[in-house]
Amino acid sequence: MHSPSTRIIATRRLAYTYKDDPTKRAFSVCIHEPFLVEQGMVDFLFDDGVAGCVVSFDGLPEKEMTVHGSDAVQALGMAVDSMEHYLRRLSKKYDFFFDDGEPYFEN
Repeated sequence: MHSPSTRIIATRRLAYTYKDDPTKRAFSVCIHEPFLVEQGMVDFLFDDGVAGCVVSFDGLPEKEMTVHGSDAVQALGMAVDSMEHYLRRLSKKYDFFFDDGEPYFEN
């Protein structure tokens, strides 16, 4: 648990469209296993036990993000919360949908 994990521990399957193209495309939001942060991994000061958690987007052309917390549990919780906020910001560019076609966000 000392480097960003490639192990996915939670997935949410969704679909998206570009604002100017109604073609629905499938993608997954992936929460990766938390990892302990070590010197040289980040550009900020931190105490022992600080952890990171990667949120990635499989099938959506956006970069992954890493969320940090005071420990692995907090990093994991913040990753789940940040996922929603990040998708909401991206909704300026995309519309998001559940598998059944219902909008992911209420207007």
